[in-house]
Formats: sequence, structure tokens, C-alpha cells
Amino acid sequence: MHIHILGICGTFMGGIAAIAREAGHRVTGCDTNVYPPMSDQLRSLGIDLIEGFDAAQLALAPDLWVVGNVVSRGNPLIEAILDAGERYVSGPQWLSEQVLARKWVLAVAGTHGKTTTASLLAWILEAAGRRPGFLIGGVPMNFPVSARLGAGELFVIEADEYDTAFFDKRSKFVHYRPRTAILNNLEFDHADIFPDLAAIETQFHHLVRMIPGNGRIVVNGGEQALARVLARGCWSEVERFGLAEVPGTGPDWTIAVDGTILLGGAAQGTLAFGQAGRHNQLNALAALAAARHAGVPVAHGLAALATFSGVKRRLETRGTVRGITVYDDFAHHPTAIAVTLAALRRAVGGARILAVLEPRSNTMKLGAMKDALPGSLAAADRVFCHAASLGWDAGAALAPLGARASVHDDLGALVAAIRAEARPGDHVLVMSNGGFGGIHEKLLSALAADGRAARIAD
Repeated sequence: MHIHILGICGTFMGGIAAIAREAGHRVTGCDTNVYPPMSDQLRSLGIDLIEGFDAAQLALAPDLWVVGNVVSRGNPLIEAILDAGERYVSGPQWLSEQVLARKWVLAVAGTHGKTTTASLLAWILEAAGRRPGFLIGGVPMNFPVSARLGAGELFVIEADEYDTAFFDKRSKFVHYRPRTAILNNLEFDHADIFPDLAAIETQFHHLVRMIPGNGRIVVNGGEQALARVLARGCWSEVERFGLAEVPGTGPDWTIAVDGTILLGGAAQGTLAFGQAGRHNQLNALAALAAARHAGVPVAHGLAALATFSGVKRRLETRGTVRGITVYDDFAHHPTAIAVTLAALRRAVGGARILAVLEPRSNTMKLGAMKDALPGSLAAADRVFCHAASLGWDAGAALAPLGARASVHDDLGALVAAIRAEARPGDHVLVMSNGGFGGIHEKLLSALAADGRAARIAD
């Protein structure tokens, strides 16, 4: 079958393309800003790419058009497809019908931690010899790809609550019909499509309604929003996980301060892996519980976690220059910003942290979370914010931080300000859900130039 994918260069649709190609389909696609690395990855798979969405692509005459949620009405290619009466589906629908219908689906849902937890789970299953398929919205460093068909019955998917397509406004995850579901946490997000938290809870309820009776829900026992979701109806097995300061208390799955994993109060072993922060301990608990439902003993899961290499853009070290370390992180929601800072603080102790923020998510651009930003950044010694294209006053929002915060519209001025402030021993944490204009390399280059200048002066 020939499928043509609209919006192919996004992480999710690019994963769909890779899986479809692996399944033997002819795949072509189009998008705006077709450039490396995604363009190179797709072309290496034999996928032809077209820049833009011109109606002339109708002449390709594929068997099926697969439409990403970046494409809206008014798009010239979509209008041509509709006028011609062509057959089209969303990416999640295609995945559900062509791949997931024959798989044991392990879905990872939640406002935060989906990519890391899905990567942890896929690696546990891989280390156990289960050869799972997966589609992950990031780059797990233990694998050469972020999506694959797999050779076994298991398929791990990052289950996003964002809407499906212009013609299907349900959350993506309602298409996946998991047998095992992780519900990590739940907060208000995606202000561009959800009016409030209650609306998101309804979508999670729809997901829960699809899980079979012999399926299992692995749920964060400390999340009231998730408790409300399950209270609306639950027909499956439930295992709860959470933190416990006192061993043997709390949910089914707990982790003590010393890293001991307990199930029903009985010690299972000790978590030893390189991912910082209590939030990552919770991600690990959830992954262990889900893998156990699929038949992987906890001991085997713990052994796999000890060799987990992490996920790109999750406290990823991009470089160290003159004793100044620059990190990249995907954090863009106030809660994610706070836990990422907390994890880094635990790792670096009393060293200075310079937080660099680009509020570019749709929710952030709308200003829905601006009042929570000062509190989320409280652990940083200095805060630098890139405020270009915002519809709200970032300076006013960050005013509670006083002189610790500075706001810049120009990227060059932002880099210069960080460069002037940074000194040996500092940790610069860059947070954005986009490329941030290549700020990491710009900053590292600027710091390196300072070092060269200092050596010449000496």
C-alpha cells in the first residue's frame, strides 16, 4: 500500500512513517520546514519528502492519506483531498487499525514523564528478550530509533492526550486500546484545546473505559485528579505506585529513601540507575509495574534499569566549557520545570544553577501558566527568559523573582547576558519544548570564545 503522510516531520508522525515503512508499505510525506535531522532519518528509510502542502500532491494518488494534527482546514492539500473525496485517516487511527490491533499495547499516559517512562518500559522489555515495538515522542538512548514495529506481541506507546486531527477532536490515546496502562499524573495543560482540568479528566475516563477486565491500570496513588478519573468507573485491575518515607506504607508499589523497591510491603530489590530526581524514581516504579504485568519479573526489570542510558533532552548534558555545564531539557510546564530544577539541585548541591526558559508551548504562549512560573523557578539562582512572540508580559510575570530574573526578546542578547553571568562551577539549565534557536551551541561557543580570549590575554 502507498500511504502519503501530511505533517510527516513531527515526532509522532515521523514514527508512524518509520513503522509503516518497516511493515512494507510505500511511504511518502510532506511538511513545512523539511530539514535535518528528521528529514535525513526519513530519507534513509526510503521515504520521499515534499516541502509544503500544495494541492498538486493529489497527483501522487496514494492508496491512503494519513493526516497529522498539525494540519487544519484551509490547508490547500487537505481542501483538495476533501473536494476529491479521497480516503483519509488520522495517524492514531492508522496505527490502531494496522499495528496495534494485533498487539498487547502498553500505553503510558500523563501530563509529565510519558517519554521517559515509555523509554524505561521499552528497555525493560527489550532487556528481557521480548523485542517490543514502540513509538516514543523522544529519543531513547538505548535504542537507535524512537519508533519500530517490533518482533513480539508487545507494543509500548507514549499515550498523548492532545487531540487527534482536525476531523477527530478526541485525545490520541483513545485509539490505542491498551491492555496495560500507566497513568503517571494529571494536571491542566494544553489550554489551546481543553477549557479546564475536568475536560482532560473526561478524556482519561474514556481511555479507562477501553481497558479490558483482565488488563491492568498502573496509577500514581498520590494524584487526586487520577483518583477522580477512576472513581467515574473502572473495570480493570489497578495497582498504585508512589513514594513512601516509611517502608511498607502507602500504595502497592513504593520506593524508600534508600532506593529500596517494595511491592505490597515486601522488598524487591534496590533501584540503581543514573536518572536524577524523585520524579524519575516514580517513572521507574511505573515501568517496573507495567513490565511485571507483561510477565517480566521485578528483578529482571531492576537489572535493566541499571543499564538505562536516558532520553535525549531530559537533563541531557550538551557540553562543559571552562567548568560551566550546559544542559538541555524538554520541560515547559511549571510542574516539569520545578521537578527538573529539583533533580538538578539534588545532583549539584550548592552550586549555582542558571535557568534559561523559552515559554513556547501553546499553553505557555496563551499565558495560562504564567502566574505559576516564579514558584516553579524558585530553586534557580538566576533566571533568563526568552520572551519573543509572547502575548503576555514575561517581565511582569517573573517580577516576584526580583533581580534574579531577566527577560530578553532577542536571542543574541539572551546569550550575551548568560555569557556575562556564567562562571566556572555553574550549571546552565536550558528548558524548552522546541529547538530554542540552537541556543545550546551558541552558548557553548560563546563560553569557549571567552576561554580562548582569556588564554591569549595570559
